[in-house]
Amino acid sequence: MSSPHRDACHARSRLRFHPLVFYLPPRLDSLILLVREGHGTNVIAESRRSDYDVTDTVLVSSAPDVRAAIEELFAKVWPDQKFPAFAHVFGDFDRMFSGRMPGYYGVDTVYHDQQHTLDITLATARLIAGYELQVPDAQKFGPERAMLGIVVALFHDVGYLRTTRDTEVPNGAEFTTVHVSRGAAFLTDYLPKIDLGSWAPVAAEIIHYTGYERPFKNITAPDPRDHKLGHLVGTADLMAQMADRCYLEKCRDRLYAEFVLAGVALPIGENGHVKVRYASGLDLLRQTPKFVFDMRAKRLDGEFNRAYRYLEILYGGRNPYMASIDRNLEYLQRILRSENWRLLRRQPPVFTGVEDSMATTRTLMLGAIKKVWG
Repeated sequence: MSSPHRDACHARSRLRFHPLVFYLPPRLDSLILLVREGHGTNVIAESRRSDYDVTDTVLVSSAPDVRAAIEELFAKVWPDQKFPAFAHVFGDFDRMFSGRMPGYYGVDTVYHDQQHTLDITLATARLIAGYELQVPDAQKFGPERAMLGIVVALFHDVGYLRTTRDTEVPNGAEFTTVHVSRGAAFLTDYLPKIDLGSWAPVAAEIIHYTGYERPFKNITAPDPRDHKLGHLVGTADLMAQMADRCYLEKCRDRLYAEFVLAGVALPIGENGHVKVRYASGLDLLRQTPKFVFDMRAKRLDGEFNRAYRYLEILYGGRNPYMASIDRNLEYLQRILRSENWRLLRRQPPVFTGVEDSMATTRTLMLGAIKKVWG
């Protein structure tokens, strides 16, 4: 795995939260504004380190740090409940994605790396906690279904990992169009091993809320709460990655490469002609505002019914993720107007399970482009 990097400047401006102005049941008095830093001061960072979450308080390149943050959060929502499976699943995740699990090569997708997954998992936990604190008892998930949500989030992109049987596949990005189905198959096999076997059919369905392989109307589950849980994982998947401090650079330098290797950027039609969907990393960025708009309208605000609002109870009515998405989009619009691409100058660390993953991916991408154009 690449060594973690810290931005040179650690001094950050802070914004204080305004107090909550809506009613909360007495039991929740001590749970208001659960995300804390320092001596109980509640803050959202205006700027943050590249491998930290949107609040700049959790190192989302570290499985132990994310696990600890989720356990602390869930302990406040379910104070009498233990979550022993977390140690197991986070350990398995760490070994699999770093290439230390027998049968797996480790993650080699530079956009969908370990930080991406851990960031989404933390966001899922916050959505689950916020949801649980606000809905009527009949709609609550309960601790076991909540734990399932964390497991689905943690392995929602496991389908990108190459196994030792995938020797003919040079990079996991080639699984882009089928990675969710591969993840569903993994969960079906994995959940019985951690005493969650009864949830395997549900997990194999709701993981599809993070992808594009199956229409949402075809996702089946026995309980409306299962679908809601899937909506929260799907919301976190979109919300956290678009709120990433280096989202724009990662789209240009990493996601485009994955799209090339997947045959998504330059697909070849039945007539043998190349259809240019994304001509370059910059072209991908030019199309990003429309993507963000569509995903917000169709999924975040549409299919998922603005589920991102559930975590706002944790931040005094604010939503640091959506605010960061807006900032990223505003910055991108500024760049598009000026065509000054030098404004995208961040070089965030990559957290994969292979050495020199950026250089290797670039070499594979250039080879794929050359092959497409003959």
